[in-house]
Amino acid sequence: MRILPRLSFGVGDRFAHQAEAQLAAFEALAAEGVVVAPVWNKSNREHTFLGTEPESVRAAAAAAVAARGWRHPWFVDADHIRLDTVDRFLAASDFFTIDVADSIGRRADAAGIDRFLARHPELCGPVVVPGIAAALDLDRERSAAIAGTFLEACLEAGAIHRRIHAEKGDDAVIEVSMDETATPQTPPELLVILALLSDAGVPLQTIAPKFTGRFNKGVDYVGDVAAFEREFSADVAVLAHASSRYGLPTNLKLSVHSGSDKFTLYPVIRRVLAATGAGVHLKTAGTTWLEEIIGLAEAGGDGLLLAREIYGYALDHVDELCAPYAAVIDIDRRALPRAAQVAGWSGPRLAAAVRHVPGCPDFNPHVRQLLHVSFKVAGAQGRRYTDLLVANRAIVAREVTTNILERHLRPLFVG
Repeated sequence: MRILPRLSFGVGDRFAHQAEAQLAAFEALAAEGVVVAPVWNKSNREHTFLGTEPESVRAAAAAAVAARGWRHPWFVDADHIRLDTVDRFLAASDFFTIDVADSIGRRADAAGIDRFLARHPELCGPVVVPGIAAALDLDRERSAAIAGTFLEACLEAGAIHRRIHAEKGDDAVIEVSMDETATPQTPPELLVILALLSDAGVPLQTIAPKFTGRFNKGVDYVGDVAAFEREFSADVAVLAHASSRYGLPTNLKLSVHSGSDKFTLYPVIRRVLAATGAGVHLKTAGTTWLEEIIGLAEAGGDGLLLAREIYGYALDHVDELCAPYAAVIDIDRRALPRAAQVAGWSGPRLAAAVRHVPGCPDFNPHVRQLLHVSFKVAGAQGRRYTDLLVANRAIVAREVTTNILERHLRPLFVG
């Protein structure tokens, strides 16, 4: 089996120009003694919006690894794939995020639920999990209800895994994603889900549940941090228990998803990892695209002009651009400056509005979220956009590397 290391971090490179700049951040952290595996990801939706193919992600990542001489593990993630999209990613990917959120709540066969409970009498009463003070509150009725909600999703994950295995054998890291749902999964639910996935033959090395709170695109966590810490700690304990009890991979770990900047949560996650020795996988997705816009704004000239134009177009098409991401953005349109106003901003002023420095008076989280979901506006520019990335490579790369290293990797893994 291809093994995912204890610490891994997902990055998006939507226009395939920043892999070296991204990798430079991982190199700097490795030089400090902390090796984290980069996982380049790009979803089917993003490929469709931009007219690209999964092979382009592997090509860019492989070129960066070769150019910089990276000697540690790295991966290419088929992000949020389903049975109808997985084939597109089989050749280029070695990490597969199986997304079964749409099947959660689909009515399960009563006989299938009964068979599951017959196989797992241990879930028909309170379950003692090392690391959790109180036993998990389960009984036959509650486990049946959980299985009824998640059985079909887990069976779908099994079908997708079988398709991957038929092509890749064991040369693939499997993640199961259930985060894009309305309701968080509790630790007792997570234990039942892991038993269901084990029965479905899914050798997952990481799982992305829906956590308490909001993980909006491009901005910080919104919610009760103490509640998240209790939930995250309990989930870590559940995964360790399930790995032993149900024969799942011993490196099974949590994955924290969405394109948000989880700054508030990084100290929490770091504390739990230090206390337990657990691993984590964390995705930042589209933040690199925002660093490209910041770099072009800082560069001035044609780069600044295009950054202003992209914002103006996004403002005029806000409904269209936001619709696919409605569940993971909270934009107050009254806080979005008029395009004419932004057209008068200097490069540093526009960059400051987008750059995620919460204490900066010019930072505007609503502008940042809107631009986060507007990457296809840049894609429609074709060579005009990518030629500007090349022409301003140094300043854009600086923003990309600094963002990943200083705002994500160090706070999460070093402190």
